Amino acid sequence: MEEAKGLVKHVVLAKFKDEIPPDQIEQLIKGFANLVNLIEPMKSFHWGKDVSVENLHQGFTHVFESTFESTEGIAEYIGHPVHVEFANQFLPTLEKVVVIDYKPTIVHT
Repeated sequence: MEEAKGLVKHVVLAKFKDEIPPDQIEQLIKGFANLVNLIEPMKSFHWGKDVSVENLHQGFTHVFESTFESTEGIAEYIGHPVHVEFANQFLPTLEKVVVIDYKPTIVHT
């Protein structure tokens, strides 16, 4: 096994508050996705809704994954004024959130 070079993943697990309407959630997701066009260290963005049959999601409904080339890139992203402005809109709509950054490990079989 080896750590992937120059790659860091930023994962956000989210559960929106019940009173947040679907169209507002959709607009927030579009805003989140647009950050990749506005913040240079952010290299890619993916998102999806929980579809697991295991029922171990603990209420989390959405996952958002961004890719960066370094932990310094994530730090730059977090402090970027565009991200701060977005987070100030996004976070109040969430009932709960978990954020994890990790460097993927490549497994050679």
